[in-house]
Amino acid sequence: MTSNPSRSNPPHRATDGWLSGLLGVLIFSGSLPATRLAVQGLDPIFLTVARATIAGTLGLILLLVFRETRPARRELVPLIVVALGVVVGFPLLTALALRHITSAHAVVFIGLLPLSTAIFGVLRGGERPQRAFWLFSALGSCAVVAFALRDGVQASPLGDSLMLAAIVVCGLGYAEGARLSRHLGGWQVISWALVLSLPLMLPLTWWAWPASFAGVSQSALWGLAYVSLFSMLIGFVFWYRGLALGGIASVGQLQLLQPFFGLSLAALLLHEQVPPAMIAVTVIVVACVAGARRFAKTAPVQRAV
Repeated sequence: MTSNPSRSNPPHRATDGWLSGLLGVLIFSGSLPATRLAVQGLDPIFLTVARATIAGTLGLILLLVFRETRPARRELVPLIVVALGVVVGFPLLTALALRHITSAHAVVFIGLLPLSTAIFGVLRGGERPQRAFWLFSALGSCAVVAFALRDGVQASPLGDSLMLAAIVVCGLGYAEGARLSRHLGGWQVISWALVLSLPLMLPLTWWAWPASFAGVSQSALWGLAYVSLFSMLIGFVFWYRGLALGGIASVGQLQLLQPFFGLSLAALLLHEQVPPAMIAVTVIVVACVAGARRFAKTAPVQRAV
């Protein structure tokens, strides 16, 4: 039986976890608007592989500079799961979805991430939130689903389906990465996951390279820069640290705040219309974070390894 680091000085660690998680959410909130900007001038496939290649190169430099020890063999499969979930799956699926829906519409789906993350936190992280936690988390998620279906599936069934798939793979990647961060460290986990993806992402970036960047707007390039540096690397440093310190299910509820921040950015940067129904759904899911937080345990259950 191994000792759980989150049991030492729990209040202090939980507070640190929530602060780190909140900073990660703030950074991630710019991901969908930035992706929306990028796909207006860049192919979604190129955007996915290029952002992973850029971030992976930076992650490799960090690992070499700080002379980090290679992960153990038993950690390779979980790191591959992280890479498939947050390095490849979520970026690709959201980039494809944003060709059919606006970022203001897509960002509300992020309200489903806390539920997805919590479920995988139970399955992979050994956490056991109280029953009331699931009620609040489900209420927030149901509000998001109701909003997505308010115009019927004819609105954009493909775009909505891609976003739902993105939420599932992202929740798995978050939970698996948080579990690894307890002993590898937050920035080390995302860096190793990015490095593992480099042998695939690098040649794909060369293959998908545009014939010319002459017609690519500056805003699209800034979008690529943001998702490569902040969404793909820096945000995960704080996010995985927060999940590891404060608990996957508990800190994961902070993602309910991401639609609010994302909607604000979409309206401010992209001048997209934010209908009252969208604002109402955001208010509901934000309100659910308080109830879910109260009934989520901040430390995972002890497990033999």
